[in-house]
Amino acid sequence: MGISFVTIEKKHPDLYFLLTFYGRILYRGLSSRSKQADNLEISSIILAGGKSVRFGHDKVLERFDDTSLLEKVISHIEPISREIIIVTAKERTFARLTNRPKIRLINDIFPGQGSLGGIYTGLVKSESFYNLVVAADMPFLNESLLRYMIKVANGYDFVLPRVNKWYEPLHAIYSRNCIDPINTILEQNKKVIVELFNYVKVRFIEAEEIDRFDPKHLSFFNINTREDLERAKKIAEGAA
Repeated sequence: MGISFVTIEKKHPDLYFLLTFYGRILYRGLSSRSKQADNLEISSIILAGGKSVRFGHDKVLERFDDTSLLEKVISHIEPISREIIIVTAKERTFARLTNRPKIRLINDIFPGQGSLGGIYTGLVKSESFYNLVVAADMPFLNESLLRYMIKVANGYDFVLPRVNKWYEPLHAIYSRNCIDPINTILEQNKKVIVELFNYVKVRFIEAEEIDRFDPKHLSFFNINTREDLERAKKIAEGAA
């Protein structure tokens, strides 16, 4: 038969004090760790260095939903970001962003090396250990899904969605532990992001997890052509 805390309090007050005292300490510790896991401090990195070859001109400035495509992406990630780093392939400015102290524009350290070079640049310049990386042409980012990915990132270095064997490395969480491995991959003249799987601890966000927040998987919709833009506008209007 077990002994109740009431009995211990009456017959052994000193023991009761010790149990409750250390119990409170243990609870605070577990609570603190749980809070830390749910609220990792995140910087966000937007890759805006693409050449927009298929679109015909710089697509990130294209109008979408009464703003630019780039600003649409920013609006989705700003509430969850300590800072926002926009990585570009060349010297450029975005006049509408110059007076926003949370946003920094950075030139790509590895121009011509594709998305992997941009990710490396953002991680090196970031003030956070964990970083959300997205492309500048993804207008339907889902904040709830992003928050979930942040929540489960603790203890991993690379957290990314996986749907039917397709990966979404430009909708992913990267820790700064990825910096040296990415540098190694780039020095080997490789540009494939999934090479990183061989170097760091990876957590896949599976389709059933994504479906809880974004059942149509619109988070991964990106705009490469004018046709993509028109389709995105129809989706935003609820017509598709």
